[in-house]
Amino acid sequence: MAADDAPSPAAGYTAFGLRAEAEKIEPGLHVVATPIGNLKDISFRALSTLAAADAVVAEDTRVTKNLLAHYGISTPLVAYHEHNAAVIRPHLLARLESGAKLALVSDAGTPLVSDPGFKLVQEALEKGLHVTSVPGPSAVLASLVVAGLPTDRFFFEGFLPHKSGPRRARLAELAQIPGTLVFFESPRRLAETLADCAAVLGPRSAAIARELTKMYESVRRGRLDALSEALANEEPPRGEIVLLVAPPEAGAAEVAAADLDAKIEAALGSYSVKDAASVVSAETGQPRRQVYARALQLAAERGK
Repeated sequence: MAADDAPSPAAGYTAFGLRAEAEKIEPGLHVVATPIGNLKDISFRALSTLAAADAVVAEDTRVTKNLLAHYGISTPLVAYHEHNAAVIRPHLLARLESGAKLALVSDAGTPLVSDPGFKLVQEALEKGLHVTSVPGPSAVLASLVVAGLPTDRFFFEGFLPHKSGPRRARLAELAQIPGTLVFFESPRRLAETLADCAAVLGPRSAAIARELTKMYESVRRGRLDALSEALANEEPPRGEIVLLVAPPEAGAAEVAAADLDAKIEAALGSYSVKDAASVVSAETGQPRRQVYARALQLAAERGK
């Protein structure tokens, strides 16, 4: 390339020795995936969109400011998170209706996955505004492909309830889903969550993906009971955690009536009839309606 043909510095910005052009983008809302750790995972299209937007709508402007500064992008930032969403969203929609080009990002990964972006997208679409996706990094998919668990079908739950009782009840509701379960979890609750998973879901295979794409990335694999026992005797891990659990085995074995009653009786000692039925159904593979009906009978007999 001749010197006269080289792009001028104003035409774009440098990314790892290559020049990405700041191309024009359509008015509307651009949902942009950003790195979950390694800044090199950003796409040229994402950089171009962030540079061309009138504003970047960010869950945490401090995090996004570092990303933009790293690539020399000076687009203004607007904070949009669960605490101010109801107030800020109408202003963002008004800007979009007036022809603005807004880029929506989360703290890391793909927006709308466990962040407040959904309502903004939903209301923009209801108003007939242009919404497009700039795909890229996702902690869910990154963890799924390295976990060593089935990938043909999976169910993303996000964060489970913080307390053990509601958490076990929710796990019981998820127990018969025929796909790998994917959860986000806090490092300080991980050991407790593993214990509840082992109690409700049984000895399934699982994986703990930590700090993916970052310097201390690790994936720990094993059975739920073994992982639970190990984590109970360790200091809580640090960093971002994704917990993955294998699907149930096909064709759960029939449970003898006496054994089923014993399990229901034990569950009724800790849970309501509804939650006890969910827990026992998940543990035994028996239809929840059948277990619930029997639990009602046993609970009534208890009350006599």
